[in-house]
Amino acid sequence: MSLLRITPSAHSSVSSRLLRLSIFLLLSLPNSKGKAIWTAYLNITFQVGNRIISELGESGVFGNHSPLKRVSGVVVLPEGWNQNACNPMTNFSKPEQTDSWLALIERGGCTFTHKINVAAEKGADGVIIYNYPGMGNRAFPMSHQGTKNVVAVMIGNLKGIELLYLIQKGVYVTIIIEVGRIHAPCLNHYVTSLFTFLTATVTSLLLCCACRPRAHNSSTRRQRQIKAEVKKAIGELQLQVLKEGDKELDPNEDSCVVCFDIYKPQDVIRILTCKHFFHKACIDPWLLAHSTCPMCKCDILKT
Repeated sequence: MSLLRITPSAHSSVSSRLLRLSIFLLLSLPNSKGKAIWTAYLNITFQVGNRIISELGESGVFGNHSPLKRVSGVVVLPEGWNQNACNPMTNFSKPEQTDSWLALIERGGCTFTHKINVAAEKGADGVIIYNYPGMGNRAFPMSHQGTKNVVAVMIGNLKGIELLYLIQKGVYVTIIIEVGRIHAPCLNHYVTSLFTFLTATVTSLLLCCACRPRAHNSSTRRQRQIKAEVKKAIGELQLQVLKEGDKELDPNEDSCVVCFDIYKPQDVIRILTCKHFFHKACIDPWLLAHSTCPMCKCDILKT
């Protein structure tokens, strides 16, 4: 008898599709209290050199017991190496003369209620909890009864780590949290979503088993082709070794936005087609992964 076999690559592909569908269903289903799920818009602002960078995205989810209201402030980390704020004695490195601040805390180690109350007792106006490692930028509604009137939002791990690194480097980061969109529970929508989920599961498994070798080979070839094109484009970009007197060494010029260090004589910089420049050792790996300027998003493959 011939048995149906699913290779590890096929299983990974199917799992990825099912995970996306699961997230869709999660936002479609009512929570344990029958409440709607609300997303959160985060307007993130920070300064690098003379440049102010602002980013707006629907990257958070309000907790089930959080008030739905606007809150803003400078982002503050727990003191010490442990960032989960589970110790009741946890302090936060709040800048002086700061009226409003938001605590950035990692998930895990204790309950959401405990973390939020620890930050609230220290004076936080809101709490942002970033998800476990390996969860990408997925966020879920938290259950945190007993936190009173403190705004609590979960964001993805990648976005949380990005904010963590900025603040640890001494960058002053502020965030405005706005109420986003509602995902209301609906029985008919639940039934439709469940049917869609089951149908997609069976279809994905069948298509994966039938077409995986051809699709995998095609995808691999395309990835190699794109990587080769990016490497070629990087090699064609201008390089410059900085020396005394170069305008790039002017103290009023921006520092490298990848590593945040200032430029020094003998530094090798890469000049992009958009005329932005960065340390070669910093920008080459970035371009290989993104192929766009980190400042203006100009695509080196399209210019």
